[in-house]
Amino acid sequence: MSSAPAPGPAPACLTLWDEEDFQGRRCQLLSDCANISERGGLRRVRSVKVENGAWVGFEYPDFQGQQFILEKGDYPRWSAWSGSSGHHSNQLLSFRPVLCANHSDSRVTLFEGDNFQGCKFELSDDYPSLPSMGWASKDVGSLKVSSGAWVAYQYPGYRGYQYVLERDQHSGEFRNYSEFGTQAHTGQLQSIRRIQH
Repeated sequence: MSSAPAPGPAPACLTLWDEEDFQGRRCQLLSDCANISERGGLRRVRSVKVENGAWVGFEYPDFQGQQFILEKGDYPRWSAWSGSSGHHSNQLLSFRPVLCANHSDSRVTLFEGDNFQGCKFELSDDYPSLPSMGWASKDVGSLKVSSGAWVAYQYPGYRGYQYVLERDQHSGEFRNYSEFGTQAHTGQLQSIRRIQH
């Protein structure tokens, strides 16, 4: 007697509303959406419920602007996804799922200079403050994601601009801070954590 294969992870699923507190028109996504007004018929997104997986929400269409990590749970208004980022985007207009690998096997290497030059720091765990863990520079010039998916933050304590870093992006190689995201104007990264899935 053969046993059935173990079920795989549930597909990514995200429910969106055009008003705060899960009110107004709603739309559900199971894959990338470059412009919510074209795909979901919503003009804006003001509240979000992540049913499965982890997602990245962007403040502009075509995956542009500030990135916000959306892990499983409820986001009734902008402050729930932006936290204390210092950037108050009160709407999200494009979304894509994060292709997470095994959370327990996540690895990333930070480099002080561009093109993987200078001092390096290899990580396999969450670091709420890179400076207090021995990273001497406040900037990261480049990095390599060996496995998993990460979110890096501009300031200690997981605050400031967010940069979602995955193995699938640039084959996991970010040769310059400008590749961290469209809003990256500096290589300042001072905290980093693995993305929950």
